[in-house]
Amino acid sequence: MIFRQLFEPMSCTYTYLLGCPATGECTLIDPVIETVERDLTAIRELGLRLTFTVETHVHADHLTGALKLKHLAGSRIAGPALDELPCTDIGLREGAPLMIGEIALHPLFTPGHTSTHHAYRVETRVQPLLFSGDALLIDGCGRTDFQSGDPVALYHSIHDQFFSLPDETLVYPGHDYAGRFVSSIAQEKARNPRLGGGRSLEAFVAIMQGLDLTPPQKMAFAVPGNLLCGQCPPNVPDKMRRLCVQG
Repeated sequence: MIFRQLFEPMSCTYTYLLGCPATGECTLIDPVIETVERDLTAIRELGLRLTFTVETHVHADHLTGALKLKHLAGSRIAGPALDELPCTDIGLREGAPLMIGEIALHPLFTPGHTSTHHAYRVETRVQPLLFSGDALLIDGCGRTDFQSGDPVALYHSIHDQFFSLPDETLVYPGHDYAGRFVSSIAQEKARNPRLGGGRSLEAFVAIMQGLDLTPPQKMAFAVPGNLLCGQCPPNVPDKMRRLCVQG
């Protein structure tokens, strides 16, 4: 498998490029509209063609690049079927893998950060990979204070879905704010300050309810725009409007 971890610094978002060397097909997990041209350049340099973009959830901190990539590269948009977005070409459900050439992308239903959040698991010849979206971060987890977030659901998603995976599973999160790139299930089970070391559900809920976080800066236009797969809504800032799909 061809693999690249790509970073958008304003929202500290990781986009993941997975390519099949046998067929030349590839996908981008959680693309960002500001980095569409960079991502397409990387795909061209690797001799791949973009067949799908895949979303973990409806993001509140950035606009997805899915619609723009569909416009520029002819890719199809995939995301959680539970979101029921008319702009999505393929709805993803746990138990039904998405094939990217010979790569099987296995959806995992992991509510809590949002009520429809999905992560994705890939088996490789070396180690299993988990693209955990905003559910499980390195030494942290996604917030649960808006977009139908639920700390109880997130606790069970992480413990039942993620912590039951093999310890050697590499964890690639949707964000990191401290320059970190990858973790593992063993590491997060042992030392995640919110969830690791056998922390109880009650203690986790108390932590999440006490965070007192400010809303994401782009939330007012990111959420409505992402409900349209990355179409810029009327309230998108003028400095971003040039990024919108034209025509």
